[in-house]
Amino acid sequence: MDTPLHPPLSRALVPDLPTYPERMIQFGEGNFMRAFTVWQVQQMNQQGRFQGSVVMVKPQASPVSEHYARQDHLYTVLINGIAEQQVVNEYEILHSVSRLISPYTEYEQFLALAEQDSLEFITSNTTEAGIAYNPEDRLTDRPQRSFPGKLTALLYRRYQLGKAGFTIIPCELIDRNGEKLREIVLRYAADWKLGDGFTAWLERENTFCCSLVDRIVPGFPQEKAEQLERELGYQDRLMVTAEPYLLWVIEGPAWLPERLPLTEAGLNVIFTDDLRPYREQKVHLLNGPHTAMAALGLLAGLETVEEVMNDEDLSVFVRELMGAEIVPMLDLPKTGLLTYAAAVRERFMNPFIRHELASISLNSIAKFKTRLLPVLLRYQRERGELPKRITLAFAALLVGYRGDRLERKDSPDVLALFDAAWTRPKEVIPTLLEEAKLWGEDLTGVPELAETLEQYVRKLDAFGARATLQWIGGGSPCGD
Repeated sequence: MDTPLHPPLSRALVPDLPTYPERMIQFGEGNFMRAFTVWQVQQMNQQGRFQGSVVMVKPQASPVSEHYARQDHLYTVLINGIAEQQVVNEYEILHSVSRLISPYTEYEQFLALAEQDSLEFITSNTTEAGIAYNPEDRLTDRPQRSFPGKLTALLYRRYQLGKAGFTIIPCELIDRNGEKLREIVLRYAADWKLGDGFTAWLERENTFCCSLVDRIVPGFPQEKAEQLERELGYQDRLMVTAEPYLLWVIEGPAWLPERLPLTEAGLNVIFTDDLRPYREQKVHLLNGPHTAMAALGLLAGLETVEEVMNDEDLSVFVRELMGAEIVPMLDLPKTGLLTYAAAVRERFMNPFIRHELASISLNSIAKFKTRLLPVLLRYQRERGELPKRITLAFAALLVGYRGDRLERKDSPDVLALFDAAWTRPKEVIPTLLEEAKLWGEDLTGVPELAETLEQYVRKLDAFGARATLQWIGGGSPCGD
């Protein structure tokens, strides 16, 4: 879209939009956080429950997009997808971002945030690698390289000013993200010799919460940008698309829901004192089916998640995998799990998102180990038999990693183990199962696993994925 059809979005175009005092610092200005945390702040603001804006801090050294200043930090969120079996196609101009600061060019402005009594909350999404310790960081750096280093410098300035601390809620997709961030901040405090007083203030005045986030945010709608400009009547280079579904689980103190009234605003936010069951729900019921369908779907000639969910055989596989094998193995109320599973299947069918099975198949071994293997092992222990759909997905994964039918996307070390094992086809399954580097443990002792995998691999090779799916479901025969 080289020549704008309409003027850029700005407060001049929509002059009646309110402004709010800054109450939240957000490390990260990417698509996800703008359609997740900022979007939720706006929903609270519109109901008069928060009345605060977000000041975004750029965590990386890349240039700041000129569009933020040009658009007065306004942008459009498009909600596209299916919710409660209805197509949703809505848009909203978000006006809850006050400004964007880059510590790389505006370090004093960044540290000056410590002076603002109105700021109470800090959120972040600096990628899974963002919550990491960098031994080269120093307090005197302008800025520190790591996100935790920058945060420690800001917190230390806040402490020096004698002000109250923050409620810190990282959104990075790592387990126990709040705890890990706190540990690194305390490590910097010790390494930089910031004193016992600062350490005591960190512990007393600041609350680090673990959180789990869930929303699919494809980002800028490049293919429809010109059409949307005509429909909206303005140009928006910061526009972002998101699915209707949203979940934020926050592990924190009992007073937090009142201070951050997300649930009062009707948002799908859960405050809890134990995040772990909800993480298991997402990992096993959302990510697990993705991993299970990837190799099978590719072997059946399909390309996307939507195609899987519209396929007569694969859709039944996904539904029964979730309802009969995964849900019974999770430690949450069954009604809630089934509701979540139904919402996940609805999200999988979103026609506005093209989710490639090939991209899901990246590093599938590690994903299977985390997402499906624990369910398989628990199922076998508790029921004395293997979950046949997870086991079939396991077999399809092994066939895919043979390398003659599907493209493999994994580390050289993992591929080398598979290449070595497949040189001995008659021993390949036991050889792979005993490899703790792949699975975290030796799986040869799991009753009937090797024999069942060998049987399923033979079926997949001889009859194909679709006939094998029908066979385990009691359909078309594949021989004995």
